[in-house]
Amino acid sequence: MQYTYKYVLKACSTQSPACSGPLTFCSEADDINAMEIHHWYTKFMKECPSGQLCLHEFKHVLDLHGLTPEANSYVEQVFHTFDMNKDGFIDFLEFIAAINLVIRGKIEQKLKWYFKLYDADGNGCIDKKELVSIFTAIQAINGHTDMSAEEFTNIVFQKIDVNNDGELTLEEFITGVESDEDLMHLITKNFDLSNVLKVIQNGRRHSI
Repeated sequence: MQYTYKYVLKACSTQSPACSGPLTFCSEADDINAMEIHHWYTKFMKECPSGQLCLHEFKHVLDLHGLTPEANSYVEQVFHTFDMNKDGFIDFLEFIAAINLVIRGKIEQKLKWYFKLYDADGNGCIDKKELVSIFTAIQAINGHTDMSAEEFTNIVFQKIDVNNDGELTLEEFITGVESDEDLMHLITKNFDLSNVLKVIQNGRRHSI
């Protein structure tokens, strides 16, 4: 479905039926304002006149080029979490909902999204292999080198894998991160995409 700007603006600013789909993903986030919607709508439609963003176009819109295989895998996983109806495309409502979540989402909403991002096989749990893989990929994009992927993963599991089964459920993840200030800082520092989006929104090219 291709949305007009007026339709999107109404959907993002009211509790209309249009919000019952992708926008519920960021329903607890602060409202994104009309100027920002206009900015992103203009950029989105310029890059994707069809209103249906495929993975290649998604990378182009976010200025993500020349990615390493690890970083490319991460971006693909981000794309799949933003494709909320799983049709292989991101429409503008899904796109703006995701941006709103990343930039303004409350911490529990972000943690739910992080969990979905880490859970690569979609089985409802995160294992160490998945966390190592996603951390390696985000390092390739953001250039964080404070610790290795294995060190990061071991810290996370030591702190919040309460039953020591080698997997983290959504409840374990959210409860554990919210109750540990150091871990919260570590997670948000290494996985928050808001800086990338803000750089792009300000018109400065993000270099990989």
